[in-house]
Amino acid sequence: MVTTSYFSLFGGILDEEALLPAPQNISILSTNMKHFLTWSPVTVPGETVRYSVEFQGEYERDYANEIWIPISECSLIIVTQCNVTEDISATVAYNLRVRANLGSWSSEWSTLKVLFNRITTFLTPPMMEVSADGYHLLVKLEDLGPAFQFHVFYWRKGQESWISSVVHLDTMEAGAEYCVKAQTYVEAINRSSNFSQMQCVRGSTWMTTAMVSFVGFVVGVLALPFLAWKMSQIFQYSCCPVIVLPDTLKVTESPMKLIHCMSEGTECCDLAVHVIPPEEILRLWIQDTL
Repeated sequence: MVTTSYFSLFGGILDEEALLPAPQNISILSTNMKHFLTWSPVTVPGETVRYSVEFQGEYERDYANEIWIPISECSLIIVTQCNVTEDISATVAYNLRVRANLGSWSSEWSTLKVLFNRITTFLTPPMMEVSADGYHLLVKLEDLGPAFQFHVFYWRKGQESWISSVVHLDTMEAGAEYCVKAQTYVEAINRSSNFSQMQCVRGSTWMTTAMVSFVGFVVGVLALPFLAWKMSQIFQYSCCPVIVLPDTLKVTESPMKLIHCMSEGTECCDLAVHVIPPEEILRLWIQDTL
């Protein structure tokens, strides 16, 4: 940065006839509708030089006798820049000027060489974070202020010919890769920034895996009682089979009646069926055939 210095050879400070030099290299820096007037410092050894800034809009220049309006926030400041964003409120040509102050001395005004219009502000692409949340594509953009809007474009990777500017995506295809880019737009000046760097994210597959696991769990819970019952039945038939007697071997009367008949030595065929061992049946059959 260039520094303008002026001092008297006698005593090292300005004398009564000396003029304080005007600031040099006055320019305006404008990014994303933020406007700053800057200049090179004026240096006086041992002294603090202050600065004052004024602006003139199209109305003041053409309809109000070319008056200049002081910027109160930039009156007698010690820094070499002034935020003029609030003062440049219309999309017209503005002129700005600055001068140095030291005690009762003031320099000449230094004025912009070219009028400034906020339409020339440099717009940057928005900072962006892209992520996948289940089947949803999430895009987080930095907040640049109420005057800014954003154009968001997305597409499935490999299908660059199909690009949509709709922010809401119904569902992401599981495992598919989607790409996003965005640009800043300011309606007040009808201008857009360049596109941001493309960011891609792959659709999550954990939802599909979770769904399959859940269905398998439900099926397992429902089938487990049936399998347990079936296994118990198989185990019972294998280890403890149930023997079903023929009807001819079943006792049809009360055991107490049988005992009573036997004690009296009477025939009880009408009361019960006598059980004959298999060996006795075989012996009787052989005897009958001889």
